[in-house]
Amino acid sequence: MSKILKIRARQVFDSRGNPTIEAEVYSKNLSASAICPSGASTGTYEAFEKRDSNNKKYLGKSVLGAVNLVNTKISKKLTGANIHDQTRIDTILINLDGTRQKTSLGANTILAVSMATKKLSAKIKSIPLYKTFLVKNNYRLPYPLMNIINGGAHANNGLRIQEFMIRPDKAKSFSEAMRICFVVINNLRKLIAKKGLSTSVGDEGGFAPMISSNEKALDLVVAAINKSGFKNGKDISICLDVAANELIKKDKYSIHSKKFVSVDQSIKEYKKIINKYKIKSIEDPFGENDWIAWSKLMKNTNNVQIVGDDLYVTNLERLKKGFLNNSSNSILIKLNQIGTVSETLEVIKFAQIIGYKTIISHRSGDSEDTFIADLAVGTNSNQIKTGSLARSERVAKYNQLLRIEEDLGKKASMSKID
Repeated sequence: MSKILKIRARQVFDSRGNPTIEAEVYSKNLSASAICPSGASTGTYEAFEKRDSNNKKYLGKSVLGAVNLVNTKISKKLTGANIHDQTRIDTILINLDGTRQKTSLGANTILAVSMATKKLSAKIKSIPLYKTFLVKNNYRLPYPLMNIINGGAHANNGLRIQEFMIRPDKAKSFSEAMRICFVVINNLRKLIAKKGLSTSVGDEGGFAPMISSNEKALDLVVAAINKSGFKNGKDISICLDVAANELIKKDKYSIHSKKFVSVDQSIKEYKKIINKYKIKSIEDPFGENDWIAWSKLMKNTNNVQIVGDDLYVTNLERLKKGFLNNSSNSILIKLNQIGTVSETLEVIKFAQIIGYKTIISHRSGDSEDTFIADLAVGTNSNQIKTGSLARSERVAKYNQLLRIEEDLGKKASMSKID
């Protein structure tokens, strides 16, 4: 049995330049580390992120208290634990915290340790990380939901919708999927520049041109797809992350313009752009507590992936409620929304049992850590969101998936979208 000898944490920085926590778990001869990401557009029901709100030196954003908890309380509690018993280690961490949303230790504190332990277990066994999750053979590569235009909380450009993405549905390999996205992105850059707009990027690497109309952004995406020699809705699908929590006021929404309108009117507008732009996926179309609106949209759309992110926050109880309410047909998976690897895997397993598509996701404040790339393959999640082909913290995940594809060799295949 390989035992944990000690755990050490340190404060590092994420892709937005904010402090975050890295934990390193040690065995007799090896160690492994993991960095916890952080979100900007966050749901109310997410597990708690512990920061030093009173530390003015870091403007209240440091995680030195979380680091200290790992180096003292958590390290002492887990010393001697079996590194390969992930469920027990995560249970110890959950019980040590003792709160519903991990407000005592912080989900960021706990997750960094949980992920690092999982990595160390794979390292000791001398097997790739992706082979240590739910799937034991017939591994499949996920389709990238490639973020190409940023809006909402991820950019300062006036766009209501937070992410405009493409999914290369006809790609036969992950390498081909990346080539397709690369070509579209480069043609999109030319189209944006031709209009005299900036080709600078937002938090997740997508372009952030100063346009305020969703339809103008969608027109640009369609033009880039066409210019690249592909067919929208066939070779490539347009996918959206609305992040409607940011666009709600007293049961009304300002999704399609700055004007707040009813749920029914919002659904009519959704149906218009779905038909016009052949949109195949919409994430967080309504607020995290507006269960009736979600159900209405499901009843009024066909062959569209309706994805719950803020609605579910990778929480099993909320997912069960959504299933009974017919709120969606897909779920976004973010490790730091729940706080441990084991709880994340429970949610993925249940979601797949009930027929939901599972989409593994990064956060807007991310790092060079590639854990989610292995998680996507190791759970046969058919899609992954990890930003655009820009910014190394986003590209790192794509590069890891290319390595996994190479490792699988002839056994490598893509997941099923339909």
